[in-house]
Amino acid sequence: MHASQGRSAGLGLALVSAFAFGGSGVAAKPLIEAGLDPLHVVWLRVTGAALVMLPVAWRHRALVARRPALLAGFGLLAVAGVQACYFASLSRIPVGVALLVEYLAPALVLGWVRFVQRRPVTRAAAVGVVLAAGGLACVVEIWSGLSFDALGLLLALGAACCQVGYFVLSDQGGEGDDAADPIGVIAYGLIVGALVLTVLARPWGMKWSVLGGSADMNGTPVPAAVLLCWIVLIATVLAYVTGVISVRRLSPQVAGVVACLEAVIATVFAWVLLGEHLAAPQIVGGAVVLCGAFIAQSSTPRAASGPVVPGVPAPAEGELSAGRSPA
Repeated sequence: MHASQGRSAGLGLALVSAFAFGGSGVAAKPLIEAGLDPLHVVWLRVTGAALVMLPVAWRHRALVARRPALLAGFGLLAVAGVQACYFASLSRIPVGVALLVEYLAPALVLGWVRFVQRRPVTRAAAVGVVLAAGGLACVVEIWSGLSFDALGLLLALGAACCQVGYFVLSDQGGEGDDAADPIGVIAYGLIVGALVLTVLARPWGMKWSVLGGSADMNGTPVPAAVLLCWIVLIATVLAYVTGVISVRRLSPQVAGVVACLEAVIATVFAWVLLGEHLAAPQIVGGAVVLCGAFIAQSSTPRAASGPVVPGVPAPAEGELSAGRSPA
């Protein structure tokens, strides 16, 4: 596939992933309001997706022996860590603040690429991150309820760091005969995440009866089972599959900025489906996020000026992807 075609496909997959992830909140909120604990909703989401992906996990069972660290890291950070830290932070700080802190991840990815891997990043990608972060501040209306609870902010920052793990580990598939199939990585990551979240969520105390009834979505009763299916199949399975593949085709820093669109999409969904209307600053902020994502994705990653590891040749121009060398 031509490089530009691969990049376009990667951008399309990143947008699908942002759309799918962004739709999780409007489906989860009615379930929570119907009586489910937020952490139980997360457990249902991840465990359901893990069950769906079991046939894929069996097909790629050789990965357990070949890449155990990658599978464990993806499950702990990209699945369980992001979800657990984010939901825990919500109990101590406003949702908008937690969301903005979590979406500092693209900036942290740039820091990882520049200072840990010692690879140059494009100026466009950096500008895109700044614009996206500023736009997100408007989307979540950070000024409406800022709280400086230290533990809450640390938990939200933990979610951001785990999200960095998602973007970096998604790109750690290796090449050639040692390449790890991204679908297999997702399948085992979900299984690991489900096991970890089972310990944290203790689902045996969940109100299972809620799943047999209906949940209210802006005055319209919707079967809880339908909402759960959306969360599992679209907001988790489809979201992770398209997200990981998009990182492989783009790069962690570019895919990370495009992923900021998730906050905009989530806000629009809440407006249309839950009646949570957008204010003018939120609309402006959404436009800024779109501009930031476009600027970042339209840039071409620079090649490193020299070997990253002694004895390993630097990647050629146009081939740099932050994290191609081996959670």
